Amino acid sequence: MNISVIVLAAGLSRRMGLENKLLLPFEGKTILETTIEQLLAAQIGHISVVVGHEEELVKSILKQYDPLSIIENLDYKSGMTSSIQAGVRANVGSDFMICLSDMPLIQPSEYQRLRNSFIEIKKQDECAIIQPVFNKKQGNPVIFSSFYQNLILNNENTEGCKLIVQANKQHVYRIEMPSDSVLLDADTKEDYAKLLLRTAK
Repeated sequence: MNISVIVLAAGLSRRMGLENKLLLPFEGKTILETTIEQLLAAQIGHISVVVGHEEELVKSILKQYDPLSIIENLDYKSGMTSSIQAGVRANVGSDFMICLSDMPLIQPSEYQRLRNSFIEIKKQDECAIIQPVFNKKQGNPVIFSSFYQNLILNNENTEGCKLIVQANKQHVYRIEMPSDSVLLDADTKEDYAKLLLRTAK
């Protein structure tokens, strides 16, 4: 089954202040590098990374990884949806795992758990959406069947695909995850401190 992995790495990191959260150090690398390496190890499918903010810096980090595609989103300042749409346009016809680039604690086995669940569920429901949960809290990444391609490309909500998920609740399958890594990102300095604390244990 052809699942395209779309990694959103174009945002402005507004809530982090002056720093680009993707370039912050994490376990001897950057947050972005760690996330990409976990995804490559998971071998879900071809990885497309959508870049925008500090594009050249981000691309200089990504050039060491092969194979992956870099997609430039010139409209990145308009919000997350524009990056999702850029990734979907570059992978027309496939199912989509939409990943945040600042979730370095997610393990390859957790990405695989979501992929395997999607493959089995899609046999019964062509319109499946897979969403990870931990202690009833919804996390990321989310996998969309190719059925939603046009809905995503025509989505006018600038902050992502939540409304598409809500409008298709009968096709949403929540997969219980073994850890809270699917809930933990680096949006703020406090969030980043929590990630570092996890690795210090």
